Amino acid sequence: MSRTLFPHAARARPLWVATASGMLLVAVPAAAQTGTPAPAAEPATPAAQPDLQNRDVSAVTVDAPKPGDEEQIGFAADNLNYDSDADIVVADGNVEMNRDTISMRADKVTWSRKTGEVVAEGDVAIKNPEGDTAYGDRIVLTDTLRDGIVQNMLVVFDNGARLAAVKGRRFDNGNIELENAAYTPCPVEDDTGCPKNPSWQIRAVRVVYDQAKNKIRYKGARVEVFGLPLIPLPGLSHPANNEAGSGILVPDVRLGRTNGFEIALPYYLRLAPDRDLTITPHVYTNTAPMIEGEFRALTDIGAFRVNGYATYSSVVPLTGTGTAADQRNDFRGYLESAGKFQFDPKWSLTYSGRITTDRTFMRRYDISRDDRLRSMFELERIGGQSYLSIAGWATQTLRAGDSQGQQPIALPIIDYRQRLPDPWLGGQFELQLNTLSIARTAGQDTQRAFAGARWDLRGLTGLGQEVTLTALVRGDVYHSDENLLTPIADYRGKSGWQARGIAAIAADMRWPFIGEFLGGTQTLTPRVQIVATPPLKNVDIPNEDSRAFDLEDGNLFAINRFNGYDRFEDGARITYGVEWNFSRPGFNISSVIGQSYRLSDKPTLFPDGTGLTDRLSDIVGRTTVAYKDFLRLTHRFRLDKDNLAIRRNEFDATIGSRSTYAVLGYSRLNRDITLLGEDLQDREEARVGGRVAVAKNWSIFGSAIVDLTSKADDPLSTSDGFDPIRHRLGVAYDDDCLSIAFTWRRDYVDTGDARRGNSFSFRVAFRNLGF
Repeated sequence: MSRTLFPHAARARPLWVATASGMLLVAVPAAAQTGTPAPAAEPATPAAQPDLQNRDVSAVTVDAPKPGDEEQIGFAADNLNYDSDADIVVADGNVEMNRDTISMRADKVTWSRKTGEVVAEGDVAIKNPEGDTAYGDRIVLTDTLRDGIVQNMLVVFDNGARLAAVKGRRFDNGNIELENAAYTPCPVEDDTGCPKNPSWQIRAVRVVYDQAKNKIRYKGARVEVFGLPLIPLPGLSHPANNEAGSGILVPDVRLGRTNGFEIALPYYLRLAPDRDLTITPHVYTNTAPMIEGEFRALTDIGAFRVNGYATYSSVVPLTGTGTAADQRNDFRGYLESAGKFQFDPKWSLTYSGRITTDRTFMRRYDISRDDRLRSMFELERIGGQSYLSIAGWATQTLRAGDSQGQQPIALPIIDYRQRLPDPWLGGQFELQLNTLSIARTAGQDTQRAFAGARWDLRGLTGLGQEVTLTALVRGDVYHSDENLLTPIADYRGKSGWQARGIAAIAADMRWPFIGEFLGGTQTLTPRVQIVATPPLKNVDIPNEDSRAFDLEDGNLFAINRFNGYDRFEDGARITYGVEWNFSRPGFNISSVIGQSYRLSDKPTLFPDGTGLTDRLSDIVGRTTVAYKDFLRLTHRFRLDKDNLAIRRNEFDATIGSRSTYAVLGYSRLNRDITLLGEDLQDREEARVGGRVAVAKNWSIFGSAIVDLTSKADDPLSTSDGFDPIRHRLGVAYDDDCLSIAFTWRRDYVDTGDARRGNSFSFRVAFRNLGF
């Protein structure tokens, strides 16, 4: 016997029926029909290949009534029929089912109350509480809606990744097992919504999704990139979402003259949600293998990481020729760590440390091309009107000819500042206490302490002039020994105890004129500054932090134009210049030019070639041009006051969009001096880099550095006026789930066992992929 539930089409009111099994039935009919339910359709013929494309299926809705408990099922359908003899319920027409936070929709659902089997047919979609949606042509389930068999299955995870299979089975615990399956995290639609093949996918004979571990495992897997199959990947597994999971990462492949063929195979180990470890063996054909490790951790108050390399291989001295006679085997490695911790809103700690066993290790293994490794820490307290810093740093030199014993170790460096309002004139006071201790293992040791106060008052006159008045006083105490070990005499100072008092006053006036120009706004600002300081005891003081000075637009109007505390410019001077700015929507030009004149004829403290040797300084300036995000150009210069010869010329430009751009740079420092007593020597260099988009997601990139210094510029230079240092050229593909890059690089300089020559690297990065 069969009967039709809700035979009256005119009634559109939902009706609840309770059955012995606790199932809830409701019909929301568009047109109810009577009749005997049709038998279940035969299973659809499985697709030959898994289909990752979106299905033309309506979204899983929630119109079905919510069950009262987990043993009940809520139904909603256009038509609902019940065969009481066979104890079968058939729902068709926009069928929706709810049970225990799991939702399903289909064109037709047949439920056998005797066997508990539920057969859903026609554009089936099931959504679990985690937001993952499974699609299929025909799904056979139990009445828990948690386990069953699916034909032509597609599972779309909440992060956009998807699994497809010719046949799949879902278990009651949420696990999914697929046959002849494919996985991809890549989009399957382009920007216009049209279907496209994913950049890469994994094809496998069998795939198991472990819901408890949130991991997908494969059997007989291979990666296909742009439809082309790559090498098999036995034991492949990866997380089912964007969270990291333990496993082998994509290898890194390189070919170079020094180390030969290299393959690096990283293994990622997720120790906890806030800690992980990556161990990477590096294997070479021309040298011994190397091991690399990186540990990262996130704590309640900050984060830190530790990275290291280790090997036992041959070492060639910086001055060696690379022959067997120069080589010796030894332990070699590099260790670095960095972190920051915020203890409360005011107190924080920042540190970084870098150390290596020898001067060529990092270049030999292409870790870094830095020629100095700096380690530091800084404990800071930043208040509303106060600042405290307790810091220290040390440097390891990797330069040929530099003595490690001459490298400074600064510990501690303490700096305290306090701002106070001026109760009389409305200005501002700043008090400063500073101490520094520098030690060297085979060089000069220096200790310094000073206390200072500065007063600033800013205001506007009735004519619109911006006037800043400054007064500064400071008292310094120094102690040094082993001064004769410092190679440059001007840096040594006198050994023993030295003291110095500093006082300075300054008046700075800026007078901006604003008007319309070429559809935009221009601002012309003449500027004049007067600074006066009594004669100071500079030469007797050791110079640790005011070295390698050069006049430029950034320090032209500074009260003290030296870049540290150990030197302070004395005497009286007047500095004058003009600033110009033009701005209109999307376009801006700013320029500054200036010069200074010393009012006294006392011999200058500045070395020759710095632009401040005579009473009248060289002319310095800067021009910056910016056009939207397409162009940014900066030019800095210093012109000789006597003949307008260019003593400093720097040019930097970035032109283009995010996908196609060029980066150009040129610098020339021509001090016109013969006695090289300062750290900063004459140099000329050109730099170029860029990237060109040749097709969607494809680009060609490259860069080059050329040393243009000749012996006429620097007698110690070995360059002939055009010596390439290094260049690289490559091609890359990048989208939101795949990166491929092939790079050719050539080095032109030998440094110990880091030999000049060609090297090639190939990188592939897949999102959400690991073994």
